Amino acid sequence: MNPHDALSEIATLLERERSSRYKSKAFRAAADAIAGLSDAELRDSASLRRRKGVGDSTFAVIQEALAGGVPAYLADLRERAGVQRASTLRGLLRGDLHSHSDWSDGLTSIDLMVDAARALGHGYLALTDHSPRLRVANGLSPERLRAQLEVIRGMSGDGFTLLSGIEVDILDDGTLDQEPELLDELDVVVASAHSKLRMERGPMTRRLVAAASNPRVDVLGHVTGRLVEGSRGTRPPSTFDARPVFEACVENGVAVEINSRPERQDPPDELMALALEIGCLFSIDSDAHAPGQLSLLDYGAERAERIGVPPERIVTTWEVERLRAWTGRSRGA
Repeated sequence: MNPHDALSEIATLLERERSSRYKSKAFRAAADAIAGLSDAELRDSASLRRRKGVGDSTFAVIQEALAGGVPAYLADLRERAGVQRASTLRGLLRGDLHSHSDWSDGLTSIDLMVDAARALGHGYLALTDHSPRLRVANGLSPERLRAQLEVIRGMSGDGFTLLSGIEVDILDDGTLDQEPELLDELDVVVASAHSKLRMERGPMTRRLVAAASNPRVDVLGHVTGRLVEGSRGTRPPSTFDARPVFEACVENGVAVEINSRPERQDPPDELMALALEIGCLFSIDSDAHAPGQLSLLDYGAERAERIGVPPERIVTTWEVERLRAWTGRSRGA
């Protein structure tokens, strides 16, 4: 097996498991360290061990791959990843409207996220790094977001589209944490609450209704903010009246995000069923912070299928042309 491919696949599968970011970054660093080396150079053990980025674990993977087999570490990760049942709906998804790069709190560069999306067969991916107020996530100032827009130009082609976007913070009064004119330039705007998630029911309801009523918003992200498992611990869902929030989504053509991260499972099943009853659109998104996490769409698709969400109500089953017509509905596009 090609050692570079083995190291990269291990990093991807560790990301999918939401393992320690230091582990996945170590395997990506080792892959970078040996990129372009000949077989003879890879077999020079003494030189390889001295190479920056190659440690004991990654050295062992390289040696097992050179010997012609699948490294044991990779085989174990593959077996664990294969447990997730693929849903019929997963095969209908054409893209993903929520992802992050190392411009905010993602682990890797934009180009690696694009490569991973292409490898999964996505027709499109929206890059939605965080907005300024979320400083802990290195949120993008207007100046940095404009610079990012310049960088992503030219990253589309050969049947794939990289959509410009943002995960904009919903401020306490329901307004959005970015210049309105700049939001108008983006392909996709995901609006999410990240602070004061324990607001009282009335103010939180008004906050979310205001966001869903904003003509610049396309997707209402991880609506309850809950955490049900994982390294960050658990967090109860925000308290709000879901019906008026979802009714505002329907009135304004905003999609309710089905966040695919296993630690979120947001919205909860009962709220997803309510949104379905009320007539909402949905967007099944990975909320990926690393290339390997783009495949978390498996989990969101399985949940949506179990609840009975019809594919035609899921915007991420749409072709990019229809998707862009929808996101441009209120921005004059």
